[in-house]
Amino acid sequence: MSAPAFSLPLDQIAYDERGLVPAIVQDYLDGTVLMMAWMNRESLQKTLETGRTWFWSRSRQELWPKGETSGHVQWLKSIRYDCDSDALLLSVQQVGRIACHTGERSCFHRHGALGEQIEPPPADTLSQLYDVICQRRDRPQPDSYTCSLFAAGDNKILKKLGEETVEVVMACKEDDPEAIAAEAADLFYHLLVALAHHKVPLHQVYEQLQLRRR
Repeated sequence: MSAPAFSLPLDQIAYDERGLVPAIVQDYLDGTVLMMAWMNRESLQKTLETGRTWFWSRSRQELWPKGETSGHVQWLKSIRYDCDSDALLLSVQQVGRIACHTGERSCFHRHGALGEQIEPPPADTLSQLYDVICQRRDRPQPDSYTCSLFAAGDNKILKKLGEETVEVVMACKEDDPEAIAAEAADLFYHLLVALAHHKVPLHQVYEQLQLRRR
C-alpha cells in the first residue's frame, strides 16, 4: 500500500541556525498533545513521503523514525506550519496510544512535583469528562451521581439516556438556545456513562465519525 501524499513548502520553513524546526505532535482525534520533537529538512521530507513521522535526534545527530523500537509509530493525518513558518503542528494516528518513552500516552504528563499521581493529558472536553467517568466506574466514590448510575446498572443508565434525549427534543421544539445547550450537555454526559458502562472507548466513536467524514 502506497503512503498518502502530503505537501509542504520545504523551502518556506524557517529552520533555525542548526537547520531545525520544532514539531508539536497531537492526536488527530481528540487533540491531545503527545510530544514535541525536532525536525530538519530531511526528516520532514521523509515524513511527507512515507506518511509516518521522522525526527532529528540532537543527541545522536541522526534521523530517527518514531516507534522504530517500540512499535508505537505515528501515521501522519495532517501537517501545518504557523504564521512565522518556524514551528510545525502534526496531527497523527498514534499506534498503541503511547507516545512517551515512559509508557505514558503523552510526554506532557507532569503537572506538579515529581512523584505526584499522573493524570491523563488535556484533551477535548468530552474526552476529559469520559476519563473522569471511567475513574468513577473503576474507583467508586460515595455520594457520586455517576457511581450511583453504574451501581444501578444498564436499565437505569438507559432510562436516563432516553429521558435526556426527549428533553433535548423538547428544548429544540421550544427553540430555546440556552435550554438546548444545557440539555445537550446532559445528554452527552449520560451517553458517555453508557459508553463507559459497556467499555466502549470514546476514541472508537471518534474513529467512526472520522470514517464517515470520508
